[in-house]
Amino acid sequence: LVALSGCPAPGPAMAVQVPLWHHYLRAIRSRGAPRARDYQRAEDVLLTVLERVHDLDPRFLVDYSRDLEAFQFALRSSEDPLDMEVPLCVDAEALLVEEVGAAEARDGPASCRLGVSREGPRPEQWTADDVFNVSSDGSAKCCGHIVPSKVLRVLKDLLVAAIVHCRHQSLIAPGSLNADSLREEELHLSLLVSSGWRTVRFHVVPVVRRKHRVPALEGAQLMRAFPGGSLRRIIGQEVALVPAGAQLWRVSTDHLLTRLLGALGSFRGHRLDSLSILDRVNHESWRDSGQSPGLTYGHLKTVLLWASVLFPAPEDWAELQGAVYRLLVVLLCCLATRNLPHFLYPGCNLLRDTGLDLNALYQRVEHFASQPEASLRIHVTHLGRSPPPRIGNGVKALLQLPASNPAYWATAYFDVLLDKFQVFNIQDKERISAMQSIFQKTKTLDSEEC
Repeated sequence: LVALSGCPAPGPAMAVQVPLWHHYLRAIRSRGAPRARDYQRAEDVLLTVLERVHDLDPRFLVDYSRDLEAFQFALRSSEDPLDMEVPLCVDAEALLVEEVGAAEARDGPASCRLGVSREGPRPEQWTADDVFNVSSDGSAKCCGHIVPSKVLRVLKDLLVAAIVHCRHQSLIAPGSLNADSLREEELHLSLLVSSGWRTVRFHVVPVVRRKHRVPALEGAQLMRAFPGGSLRRIIGQEVALVPAGAQLWRVSTDHLLTRLLGALGSFRGHRLDSLSILDRVNHESWRDSGQSPGLTYGHLKTVLLWASVLFPAPEDWAELQGAVYRLLVVLLCCLATRNLPHFLYPGCNLLRDTGLDLNALYQRVEHFASQPEASLRIHVTHLGRSPPPRIGNGVKALLQLPASNPAYWATAYFDVLLDKFQVFNIQDKERISAMQSIFQKTKTLDSEEC
């Protein structure tokens, strides 16, 4: 960090601000490689244990294709748990998928039961009592179902036995993993793995992988944000069905969103850099170095995905400060309206029932958006004069508009907000025209600011 301790002399707001954004990003990147190494060591420990699980019970496979998870871990600063999927060795295409209480397409993925057909070959290893319930409804098609709660129980016992074996055989380093840290929760198994001085928490999740249509991935809005066939490749891949309750499974949206995030990483611009910066600011400033409740990495990932749809043009992401503010205006709008729509199921509000103080959180994010310099300084020598606040009184009134009319959830509306933050000059005539339309609608909110 010695090389980062110098700061340009205070001057016009933009002259000071742009170097600070890049200094901050460089500091985050300098920590990315060590974090990736820590993750790799922790993952290697857990994979060694899972290999033993497979030896004990071949129904559980080991997934070595985890490049996206390593990429995500290096990208972020927060310490949220990481998923470790354990695929089940089953012919998933032969299973009967029975949707239960199918939800509206916008409200979230429907839960389902995974049944074994009475006709055709029967997967004997998955009709054993330890993972299977015989059907009691006299169904002509289905003889019973694979039960996720039973699968989790079997997997937990196997993990305990595998950890003990690997420790006794010196296959894992002393102190790197302890069976006492294994916790069975409703939908996964929680496990702590030590890697050097860092401890990584994994959520071990049994999954069934199969072809499964996800209509939310086929919307036109996603095509704008993910051009060049990247979305078609994601649609063509298998999805992961994960536990949704004691008896039910569902499509893993986290699995799909991670793939979408990986696709964004292949585009030019600062999309992922803006996510890294906000995740670091969230961890250090908004969550007091992770000591206070607040937004998760998953929340910010969702904000980036929405921002990528709302700002699909490559030039929108060409400049670092502008890229970060594209995320900020979307995030502030969501906090002001108390609604962060799930990216694939917009009817599902990710801020509902979180227990967060959204008013206090909004104030922290708004303060950063108005005067980010204090949070971006990574060394005491960077302290200096900050430009005046960028947010006027009318901005919060603008932020409330999508709550009253969902039509405001559009590029032109967020262009207005960016213009208010004085970080964006609009060149496109169509967007100027759309902005003027919104200005007409918002004039009554605050005649001076709007």
